[in-house]
Amino acid sequence: MTGTETEDDAQGLRRRGLLKAALPLAVTTAALEAAPARATSPSPTAKASSRRSRDRIDVHCHLIPDFYRQSLAAHGITEIAGVPVPAWSPALAVDFMDRYGIETQVVSVSEPGVTYLDSPAEQLAMAQRLNTYMSRELVHGSAYRKGRFGGFAVLPLGRKVTAKDVRAAAAEARRAVRELGLDGVGLFSSYGGTYLGDPVFEPLLRTLDELRAMVFIHPVTPSAYPDLGLPPFLYEFTFDTTRALVNMLYKGVYTRHARIRWLAAHAGGTLPYISYRTSLLTLTPAIAQQFGSSSAAESSPHFRGLFYDTALSPAPQAMKSVQELAGTEHILFATDWPFTSVLFPGAGDPAPQLDDTFDSRERLAVERGNALAQFPALAARIGAGTR
Repeated sequence: MTGTETEDDAQGLRRRGLLKAALPLAVTTAALEAAPARATSPSPTAKASSRRSRDRIDVHCHLIPDFYRQSLAAHGITEIAGVPVPAWSPALAVDFMDRYGIETQVVSVSEPGVTYLDSPAEQLAMAQRLNTYMSRELVHGSAYRKGRFGGFAVLPLGRKVTAKDVRAAAAEARRAVRELGLDGVGLFSSYGGTYLGDPVFEPLLRTLDELRAMVFIHPVTPSAYPDLGLPPFLYEFTFDTTRALVNMLYKGVYTRHARIRWLAAHAGGTLPYISYRTSLLTLTPAIAQQFGSSSAAESSPHFRGLFYDTALSPAPQAMKSVQELAGTEHILFATDWPFTSVLFPGAGDPAPQLDDTFDSRERLAVERGNALAQFPALAARIGAGTR
């Protein structure tokens, strides 16, 4: 990567960031101005609710340690995924969890990961530093933080993925899970336009299958997309997640690596809604049509086997679609904090819209039980088996 490419990429992120950040901040500011008492002084009921139900497990949150923030800034990156880099510290994270009835966050590194760094050596060094920090300071940290954090490892992959990079990523995945005790691995939906079904990733996927890993897929802004004059986080993030999931179906990833558990961010993007259509080149829809089987069976069984989080998608339009596709047991609670900090200014129920889809038993499963089942090491750390 040349210096000019790095500068152009940073400027592109900044340009996108100004527009992408403006809309949610403006909307939230207007809402807070309309109800300042609610924003600044949570009601006693909300506070009590938060205290009574500190049992949620948030599987989609991000960490931004100071050394990573400083490295991003040194490369001209002051926005991540189009949002100004938010404030983050372990103490702020614990405060957020306490206010919203969250026992544990499973943290990961958002876009750009380590893709902004120039060389594979730099990417590896930063990935290892982030994963070691995640393990020592958060997941297995002080008594104050015990049980409050889990972690998805970041891997040393850049925008141009080579076989050597993939071997390094596989080695770091093994180190992160087996030696550092992290709870899974984070991957982006694409790396410089290369999606996860590409053959170059095969050695890494074999390692993740061997580890029986939970792999969290987080979207990125694709390298090229039509400019509609709108912040691309509104739609492009969802589309890139969908591209990744459909790509892996037709590249046979789910079949070859059946022991990997895939967690798709933001309710799987648009996949639940178009799961039938995107399955049309498989045998499943034809069989369903011939025998009149149920609507759930018309989509690929591989899509039904994925896990989906609720981040930025708790409304029934999304949740009912995911529930129809994969069932309640495949849905896990998430907030996307701290990039969503402006949405959480007070305390209480972080996602009241979930009541429009789930009854109380189902909601407890979504917000806690399903995560405990999929993250047994985390469940052991928080002593969930004794409750």
